[in-house]
Amino acid sequence: MTSPRPRARRTFGPVVLLGLAGAGLAAFASTKQWARIDAGSTGAAFTPMSDSAGESPLAASLSLVVLACWGVVLVTRGVVRRAVLALSVLAAAGTVVTVAVGWSQTAEPLREALDAVGLGGSVSHSWWWAAALAGALLTLAAGVAGLRVVRAWPEMGRRYDAPTGGPVTEAEKPVEEQSSIDLWKAMDEGRDPTA
Repeated sequence: MTSPRPRARRTFGPVVLLGLAGAGLAAFASTKQWARIDAGSTGAAFTPMSDSAGESPLAASLSLVVLACWGVVLVTRGVVRRAVLALSVLAAAGTVVTVAVGWSQTAEPLREALDAVGLGGSVSHSWWWAAALAGALLTLAAGVAGLRVVRAWPEMGRRYDAPTGGPVTEAEKPVEEQSSIDLWKAMDEGRDPTA
């Protein structure tokens, strides 16, 4: 029987890809109009004063936060990675709530604008709203799954971290990196440079 740790380790790629794809879809779909005036209605020729009518900028902003969190998850480890994953879950939950509330809040200003000019047109939702909701739910699911198995995920090596010690002396360098003069000096001092 295989241990659960290697199985959890294999979830890293799929979960991160799901989180990135969901956040990217939610961010892109949140920049599109979720509500529009129907083409066949009496108010079809009416254009609202605001170019952002029917859009949800808060959902787009939260989606970008989630997308940034998934990018940070790739390059961090330990407690920082878990904290960033928790932040991504919070932002993804906020995106889901914003998208759900956006169903009515993006259509209502358009209806009010039509009523204000005396046009009785109808307003409908575009499929971008559903795409934003799907992306937000995907990234929320990925974040929750990631929090459950993050301790088993592989981490970047420490060799790319900033050095923490002082400068390396010539005697501490590997033999390959020492010059022939340094090797002779080490032998004169009674040290074996190959040890």
